[in-house]
Amino acid sequence: MKLLQTLRTLFAALACFGSASAAHAGVNIVATTPDLGALATSVGGTSVTVTTLARATEDPHFVDARPSFLRVLNKADLLIEGGADLEEGWLLPLVKNARNAKILPGAPGRFSASESAGITLSGVPHTVDHSQDHVHPSGNPHFLLSPSNAAHVALALAERLAQLDTANAAAYRARAAQFRDVVGKRLADWQRRLTPWRGASIVTYHHSFNYFLETFHFKLADTIEPKPGIEPSASHLVSLIGRMKSGGVKLIIAEPNRPTRTCERVAAESGAKLLRLPLMPGGVAGTDDYLAFIEHNVAAVEAALK
Repeated sequence: MKLLQTLRTLFAALACFGSASAAHAGVNIVATTPDLGALATSVGGTSVTVTTLARATEDPHFVDARPSFLRVLNKADLLIEGGADLEEGWLLPLVKNARNAKILPGAPGRFSASESAGITLSGVPHTVDHSQDHVHPSGNPHFLLSPSNAAHVALALAERLAQLDTANAAAYRARAAQFRDVVGKRLADWQRRLTPWRGASIVTYHHSFNYFLETFHFKLADTIEPKPGIEPSASHLVSLIGRMKSGGVKLIIAEPNRPTRTCERVAAESGAKLLRLPLMPGGVAGTDDYLAFIEHNVAAVEAALK
């Protein structure tokens, strides 16, 4: 109800702007999250303008609607979303009220990264019911923590941009191919650097880093959350700490916005090191670029495990 009231207020404000888009150069892109925005910038270059809705430090599942959202969505030529229910709780009502047919589901100006790039999602539940709370029926939506998946998205995005802006089609495809090639080279180096700890067991707060752990051949031992979106009880933490001790877990990875006291307690009582890693580019200074973001996380894990 609160969200609907907010959207009514924002929709009224939007009327002041009119429905016509302001003049702009190239394709006007709106990305739901910073990782998608970073890929759009890499592929689009100077032929696009990119606006990102979620902040890098926000939980992408729960993004607060702001007055600027309806205005930028109204003017978008292309809306890029992660899909796989990542933005399920906040994007749909915004798009409905943005008065922009270009970005409606199924329109050429709507790009779902998980669907358009043919990403194979992990963690698809066998059944979904209310007891599973924040479980995503389509699978884990944090697939851009895998550089290989990011390369697939870049290539698919280039094709969509080529469709929307034929004059720059060759440039979009060339930049996406270059991104794919650089990712391939960097990935080989990143995996080499983390090889000494291959198979190490790691605990995360949420199932955010599953694709990152899979890419670098770590084992997800457990999560601090008993279920996605559910805060851990005292009894759950006691049980988790016991399992971590018996399993020899030496590292906990959590996003900066996860509860500090809980994470520090688990680290202190289990003897594991707590590492705060950004979930998306821009989460820490100097990581606005996708490759710089992955480099930061690899270097941080490397340093923590040494």
